Order: sequence, then C-alpha cells, then structure tokens
Amino acid sequence: MAGTRACYKRSAMAPGTIVLRVEDLWKEYRDGDGTVVAALRGLRLEVAAGEVVTLLGRSGSGKTTLLNLLAGLDQPTRGRVEFEGADLSTLGERGRTQLRRRRIGFVFQFFNLLPTLTALENVALALELAGLPDGGRARDALGAVGLGGKERRRPFELSGGEQQRVAVARALVKGPAVILADEPTGNLDTATGDLVLELLSRRCREDGAALLMATHAPLAAQRADRVLRMEDGTLTPATALPPPAVPAP
Repeated sequence: MAGTRACYKRSAMAPGTIVLRVEDLWKEYRDGDGTVVAALRGLRLEVAAGEVVTLLGRSGSGKTTLLNLLAGLDQPTRGRVEFEGADLSTLGERGRTQLRRRRIGFVFQFFNLLPTLTALENVALALELAGLPDGGRARDALGAVGLGGKERRRPFELSGGEQQRVAVARALVKGPAVILADEPTGNLDTATGDLVLELLSRRCREDGAALLMATHAPLAAQRADRVLRMEDGTLTPATALPPPAVPAP
C-alpha cells in the first residue's frame, strides 16, 4: 500500500463529472489562550468538470483555508476531500505534491511569476514540473491568452493584466482537472480584472477544467455558473447577487 500512497494517477473525467467533492469538512485552530477556533464548519461541496464556481466572502471568511485544503496543502481537522474520486488523505505527501503538479492549476492575486524567467519560461516550467513535454505547448498557451509575440519578456516588462494572463496560461498549459484561483483580480483595476475573469472562465469551460474562484469581488459572480457565499466558515448557495441599492428619492 505504501507505493499506492506515493503516487497520483490521472483518471479521465467526462464533462459534468464531479471532480471535487467535500464531505463534512472542518478546520480548527487553537488561538493564543488555547481556545479552539473553527475556520471551516462542516462544509459540503461538489464541483463538476467544466463548471465555474465563485466563492464570495470577506477576508477571514475561510476562502483561502478551503482552497488550501482542496489542493492538499493543508489537512482538515475532520472530514473528507476527494479529487477525481481519490481521497486526498490516502495519497501521502508525495502523492499530493504530484497531484498539484499534474492536475491542479493555480492563479494567485500577486501572479507569483519567477522574475528571472521570461513569460515563456514561466509557462514551460509548469510542464517541466508535471513531467510533460513542451513541444510548443507553452508558446501555444501564451498565444491563447493573447500574448503572442511577448514570450521573451520578463514579468517586469509586462503590465499587471499581462502578468496575470501569463499566470492563466501557466495554470492551463498542463491540462489540469481543476483551477484554483485565489483573488485572481485583487491586484488589477476593474476593467482589466473583468478581462482576466472572462478569459479564465472561458478557457476553463473550453478545456473542461473546473474553476473555483475565491474572491470578495462581486464582479467574479457574473462569470460563474454557480455562486456560493462563504461566511464564518460556512457555505450558502446563492443563485444571484442582490440588486444594487436604489437611492432614495
């Protein structure tokens, strides 16, 4: 069984198939005086291949904690996370690392590009870590996000929106089952952020990758198939955002 824990094998998932499943997920911490604080409280969640889901919540509501558990970067106090049918707790640390490299794409608020590498090299690195050949895939991925001709530029030579598009290409180039995006527009102006959201959600639907976006920006909900509100470590389904307030006459 030790060999089973050491690896993660990809299984094909048809559109609409559940790729992420969370059952009764809790994450608890102890504060300075020993009091138990629950960051997540019995969450249940399913996300399907090709589905775009937005998690709306204020800072401290538990969004990032949930993403870390879904990626296997942290382990729950109790409950279960399944990724393509595999229980993350059975994979072992090495297996979870392989899963992140091969089957999960990440998009961060601050881009997290390596400053000494070109845009092309940043994207190609994701393929190298996943053990996949390039064969022009990194260049094609940059072209697909509108950065053809800028492959040799380093991050400091790109605008914020362009850097985030490099990050989107890096996340998608290896053909992941799931993209986890943590405040993907938090460091962008509204117009640029909307362009990045449109690009990210469209590419995920086209590629059949599930997209889970954690954000406090209602703008992200407009691109989602489903919106969930996170508050005090719990999830509440939301079919629509509340209408804008109407000024009093």
